[in-house]
Amino acid sequence: MASEGGLSLPARVLLRAVLNIVLVWVLAEYFYAYFELTGGLAAYVIVGSLLTLMNLFIRPLLEVITIPIKLFFATLLAIIIVNGIFVELTIYIVEQMQDGLVTLEVHNRLWGWVVVATILGTGNWLMKIVLNAGR
Repeated sequence: MASEGGLSLPARVLLRAVLNIVLVWVLAEYFYAYFELTGGLAAYVIVGSLLTLMNLFIRPLLEVITIPIKLFFATLLAIIIVNGIFVELTIYIVEQMQDGLVTLEVHNRLWGWVVVATILGTGNWLMKIVLNAGR
């Protein structure tokens, strides 16, 4: 059942997963100097699905933890920190998976982290806007 003419929660989660898979593909195809993903189509699906689950369960917790930074320092700094932690956590989880299934690395030190975190953060922000537009 759709809520107020919009998509149902399961449909929004499924659409978000598909959009995350596309976002991971874009990162791997066009930002390969910073974002290296191996494992083929399965890797895109695994990492995209992982990002979707983390957005549902981990991101709200990170947002709460960074409230003091947002209040006392800068919102932009908090956003970068949240997305950096998000990227690091994603890499850690992928490293725990079966060898050879999927590998994920961020290259070019700090600049690579900033680029990848910014793209993921912007992509998730746009997804939130698009998915909440029909509500």
